[in-house]
Amino acid sequence: MELSILGYLHNKTILITGATGFLGMVLVEKILRVQPNVKRLYLLLRAPDAKSATYRMNNEILGKELFKVLRETRGEDFDSFVSQKVIALPGDIGFENLGMKDVVLMENMCNEIQIIVNSAANTKFDERYDISLSINTFGVLHMLSFANKCLKLEMLLHVSTAYVCDEKVGLILEDSTSMSKRVKKMPRFDFEVVEKSLVNEKLNELNTQDASKEVITNTLKDLGIERAKLHGWPNPYVFTKAMGEVLLSHHSKNNLPFDILRPPIISSTYSEPFPGWVQGYGTVDSVIAAYCKGKLTRLLIDPMTIGDMIPVDMVVNSIIVAIVVNANKSSGIIYHVGSSLRNPIKFYDILSFMFKYFTKFPWVNNDEKPIVVRKISTFKTMATFHMYMKIRHSLPLKGLKLVNKVSGQSFQDVYVKYNRKLRLAMRMAELYRPYLLFKGIFDDNNTEELRKITKEGYIEAKDFNFDPTCIDWEDYIMNTHIPGFLKHVLIK
Repeated sequence: MELSILGYLHNKTILITGATGFLGMVLVEKILRVQPNVKRLYLLLRAPDAKSATYRMNNEILGKELFKVLRETRGEDFDSFVSQKVIALPGDIGFENLGMKDVVLMENMCNEIQIIVNSAANTKFDERYDISLSINTFGVLHMLSFANKCLKLEMLLHVSTAYVCDEKVGLILEDSTSMSKRVKKMPRFDFEVVEKSLVNEKLNELNTQDASKEVITNTLKDLGIERAKLHGWPNPYVFTKAMGEVLLSHHSKNNLPFDILRPPIISSTYSEPFPGWVQGYGTVDSVIAAYCKGKLTRLLIDPMTIGDMIPVDMVVNSIIVAIVVNANKSSGIIYHVGSSLRNPIKFYDILSFMFKYFTKFPWVNNDEKPIVVRKISTFKTMATFHMYMKIRHSLPLKGLKLVNKVSGQSFQDVYVKYNRKLRLAMRMAELYRPYLLFKGIFDDNNTEELRKITKEGYIEAKDFNFDPTCIDWEDYIMNTHIPGFLKHVLIK
């Protein structure tokens, strides 16, 4: 007898964090579209009250084009359907009790919720350290504390990132071995106390000095990078996500069913609810945006590096399947949901597809003149990039004086702006270096086993596909991803 994914989701109550984010939003849409008989979706949204949370839900989630298929399917019934199924919760994962103030509502939720999907995250590579810690690390503890109060909980699915591995080379296993070794090397793993104290001390020091908002922000960004590198991670994003995983494993009770899902670079939808939907700028999309406008001619990147990408709807399918298959019985299985092992694509190919696309369909400027693109010159190492930037820094003063003369700005202003741009370019190169020069391949044996179980035991396996081997990368990037990014992000 075959099992049913939709049957499991029937009449379930689910709490989702990060629903305004790219991944969380696609998850919400998929559940509502394929299983309208889900009992309730609670969406935790950063807002001061229920009215503000509902406003955010309607404008930042349900109002997106992503939901057009569901709107067309439900017709005039859409609003009433959503009001019955979805509740916007004002709160914040960075606080205890998820920042919720309604005690009665919280008690009802604890008696009702069966599934929690924690996809809330701050993904900026150089975010303020206090913000990254609050969401990516301590937010996990707050969610875990709440999960332990849920009497009917069947699964807590935590979304992490494949890059918690740091800058490892070769095959990277679906486990926490490398992180555990790092943690043991830390002088004193009292992470919560030590890092909170450091942040508070720095904030108190800055406030005593009456520092400006800009100074506080920059200082805390630098502190995050400093702490991450001290412990062996390249930036505070992956460091705080790694520590979130560590704390989840350390503090979870034996009877709490949880899984950890680690996607790499998440790209536009492959097929559902329609191909090419994307929100915001991912790592690859930032390159596409600058390149098509003629602003990017050189890039720190090893063309032979594998760019591990996976469409967002495949990640969502893997989340749902992992929950269904492991409900009530799993404890800490880690899933790499990517493509680098079974269907790798090199950055060389991505850059070639970009050149091919924008040669055929050039970006048109405001003056209606098409931008002529050229193949990108690449720097395969930081050493060669530094050498290039050093030459740029020592650009003959004649050029700057000419800019000064034409623009009417003082030479000092022109020089300061020029050097600021160079410093920013160096900072961004350093932040993205670990991923553009990455030499690892993500093993996905656990994920492959999950695919096998789904295909052999569940009747809707085809509707929840997360197999990267079906992707024709040239067709996907040329006909789905780039057109989708242009339509939904760049031309908006």
